[in-house]
Amino acid sequence: MDLDALRYGDFSKLGEAVTDWEQMTKKLGELQKDAESNLKAKADKAKWAGVNATVTREFIAKTAAEFADAHTQADSITKILSDTRGELIGFRSQLSDAISRGAQQHLSVIDTGEGTFTVTGNTRPDWASDPSGKTSATDQKAVDSLRDEIQAILSKATQSDNSAAKVLRLLVDQAKYGFTDASYADRDSAAKAVAAAEQLAKLARNPADMSLDDIAHFNRTMELYNGDSLFAEQFATRLGPKGTLQFWTEMTSAHAGVRGTELDTMKNLQKNLSLTLATASFSDSEAMQDWKKDLIAERNTNFRAAKSFSPIGALGSQVISSLMREGQYDTEFLDEYREKMFKADKAAGKTNTDALWVKGYDGLDLVFGDGNGRDPLEGLFEGLSHNPEAATHAFESKADLDHMLGTTVYTDRGEFLGRALEAAMTGVAAGDLTQHALPHSETQVRIMKNIMLAVAQPDGGADLVGRGLGDSFGNMAASYMPEISQTLAGHGSESVFITKSDDSDGLGNIRDVARFLSSVSTDPDGRAGIILGESIYTSALLESHLTDPSLFDGPQGQVIQNIGTNAGIIEGIVAHSVADDEVRTAVSGEKDYNDALKAKGDFAKTWIAIGLSNVSVPAAYGGEAMEVVGGGMVGAIAGLAVDRVLQGQELKGLKDEALYTSAKHLYDSRDSVSQQTQWAASDTIARHHLDLPKDGTNDLIRNAVNDGWDGASEFLSGTKDRPNG
Repeated sequence: MDLDALRYGDFSKLGEAVTDWEQMTKKLGELQKDAESNLKAKADKAKWAGVNATVTREFIAKTAAEFADAHTQADSITKILSDTRGELIGFRSQLSDAISRGAQQHLSVIDTGEGTFTVTGNTRPDWASDPSGKTSATDQKAVDSLRDEIQAILSKATQSDNSAAKVLRLLVDQAKYGFTDASYADRDSAAKAVAAAEQLAKLARNPADMSLDDIAHFNRTMELYNGDSLFAEQFATRLGPKGTLQFWTEMTSAHAGVRGTELDTMKNLQKNLSLTLATASFSDSEAMQDWKKDLIAERNTNFRAAKSFSPIGALGSQVISSLMREGQYDTEFLDEYREKMFKADKAAGKTNTDALWVKGYDGLDLVFGDGNGRDPLEGLFEGLSHNPEAATHAFESKADLDHMLGTTVYTDRGEFLGRALEAAMTGVAAGDLTQHALPHSETQVRIMKNIMLAVAQPDGGADLVGRGLGDSFGNMAASYMPEISQTLAGHGSESVFITKSDDSDGLGNIRDVARFLSSVSTDPDGRAGIILGESIYTSALLESHLTDPSLFDGPQGQVIQNIGTNAGIIEGIVAHSVADDEVRTAVSGEKDYNDALKAKGDFAKTWIAIGLSNVSVPAAYGGEAMEVVGGGMVGAIAGLAVDRVLQGQELKGLKDEALYTSAKHLYDSRDSVSQQTQWAASDTIARHHLDLPKDGTNDLIRNAVNDGWDGASEFLSGTKDRPNG
């Protein structure tokens, strides 16, 4: 920066720009709030159908998100500009002060252009010079001191100006269309993120030279910045796609078989690197677009560690997928990579897919955690499980879905596939206990129908449950309890079994649904999911109908009876299926089931937000005071139901056995269903001060549950072969 540019620069224009951006940020904040509280909130609550259910609702959701990103980007730009302006004004004050002090010492400062300047001494009577006319040592010391001080000020001002320009350009480049969600409080924080990325990329180019201390520093820095957009983009693009894959290949080779604290360090490194690359994948900068394209192009490249003696290292796809196990990757990137990987996997056929990826890579271990990373579909499925939109895209094709389900017989990818399917079907990322899901789309319901059809196949479909998929199948059943209930009840039951699903009767025929529930029930985790899901849905339904009789155009007793019958049918299918299975195997899974119930824990509560938020409690009965989830409001009754199941509250007045958790006999399970449903009704009556006969309501529920329970046995007998006695 030229001396005169800083000394005489007019920063009023920059001040006006800051003011303009401040006003813009404020207006965008108001638009963001309006878009979220009005546009999106109303869209979430609306009952969509046809094209509107997919295109329009998705467009509204993305539009609301764009307003949020626009506000975030404007806020960051405002803060960076304001911070830079303040710094430059401060540097100008320092420069003026230094020049003034120099003048008092009879020193002149002159701008000589192109960032250079001179400091000279004015002749004073008391200054003595040597005979040669040179300035004395004392005089030269004053000149040098002022020169160094001014040079330091100009260097800082230049750094401030250049780094501001750099980060502003990077911010704008993050999004090719629309805006970025990158947020910075000032210029310095953005500049530090970019500098940190440059430093780590330089370290990663020479992984063999990295000591454990270097790795620890690498880890600490990545943990600090892995969610920072500028840091992630700069790290990935500066290291390059090949460099990124080679870096991780070298790390896994150099630290293979480590234990203790070093193993923990490497696990953290894999996690932080994965999170960083996931963040980077959302950047639309030209450099990052090339990075993503070139990374996928490396999927068949053989990557070997520099010191490896084996000619066979790791396929690029194996390395890529091993770094997808953490974080949410960009949907378009996942779509493109998944298409290539599915095509390769399908080409090998269901029976040879394991040999395709494992053969020749027996000594490979790309993950410091679950499995060894040789099957790249495992990592890909994990990546899909953190991006519900991409997961849904992955299984739209029935052929792809059937292939992937079929491969679980010959591979160990079942649990990974299950988590990906679960994300696709629920709309909630794996492990996310905060996300609010939208009602199921037609596409989601169609995929769920195909999953049920696959499990319902008499020639081995039920075996899928035991391939690591049972837990996820149970969670999906919980999320689809409204659609399941309508299917079992038949057409015309939508006024009883309330849902905002875009295709509430799209699960197909009763036979497939019943066989699916029956098969999943034989897995302890799957069984726990179904029971918890039914308990939540039944409780929420009772609360809704009892507090708002207008939901059903008919006698209130009739709707209570329908709900009770449905609870008896669903849980009857579960209990009869477990009993049938025990007849065959003579093995009790009671302990496994109890453990599965406990393991669900708080996650079960999220089902209230996942698929069961379609049931609403009117504002007049306190609905507005309850947690808003997924476009609806669910009261506390469903939460109480979950607590009772998880805590194993004892049946009062019945056998001294815990609710559901120790029902060793078939009819103990029936009594548990009846008691739980009665409690839900009683809780609702008490909570909302309803004028309903408690005894009469309980009796109605008991009879309805018993009828449904008996009907469940008939359902099963009509859909599958069952053992005798």
